[in-house]
Amino acid sequence: MGTDRFIRIALPTATVAAFLIAWTVYVHTADVSAFILPTPYQIVVAFIELVSDAEVWRHALVTVIEAVSGFLIAVLLGITLGMAMARVQMLEWAFKPFIVCLQLIPKIALAPLFILWFGFGLESKIVIAAALSFFPVFSNSLIAFRSVEPGDRDVFVMLQANPLQRFTMLDLPTALPVVLAGMEVAVVMSMIGAIVGEFIGGNEGLGYLAVAMLQELQVPGLFAVIVLLTLIGLTLYTLIAQLRGWLTPWHASVAKKAQES
Repeated sequence: MGTDRFIRIALPTATVAAFLIAWTVYVHTADVSAFILPTPYQIVVAFIELVSDAEVWRHALVTVIEAVSGFLIAVLLGITLGMAMARVQMLEWAFKPFIVCLQLIPKIALAPLFILWFGFGLESKIVIAAALSFFPVFSNSLIAFRSVEPGDRDVFVMLQANPLQRFTMLDLPTALPVVLAGMEVAVVMSMIGAIVGEFIGGNEGLGYLAVAMLQELQVPGLFAVIVLLTLIGLTLYTLIAQLRGWLTPWHASVAKKAQES
């Protein structure tokens, strides 16, 4: 078990190290300009300078607020609609085609309209983040609440369980692993939505800062912003993954991961 854990840590570490070495060698041997592709060392230096600036953390906070707010809205609407449609067939017939058609529309193309409708402030970025992260939560919630076994429902009816007991003891435990899996995807999409909104019409946030770096041809700084965005996205994703471990320790995927570690 200890050997397996060492291999799981050492193998990706070696892969990343090899990639960074190859990157550095290529930049030096091909004499690539730093305006096109800086070396990893230059990016690390720029990243240290970036995170040392207090103003950068204000921009980061704006992006996190936009992404998390949009994510929470998507979770609330997605779970509510998914559960309602799973319970009432006519609601699914009436609204699912409309929701699917909306999902098929490229949200990036709608981003300028959202900014036109909701302004250049936080509101438009939150709406874009919610729009991008809604469907993974909704589709997973619909499948999850519909996947409750009819036989299990019959048992609860025979035991004369009230609707609240059926929901808390049967529907929710059955659906939760799938819903949380959708939330893991949605939190990443919410970050993308917030950044896209800042690209198009932002005056603050890390997306706006990335555009400013590009306009000033500070390419190492641009890469540093991308690294910071990646770390924030990874943190949000890890929090949701950890939440899935806390709320569904009995699920097979969580139990298997615990045994491997």
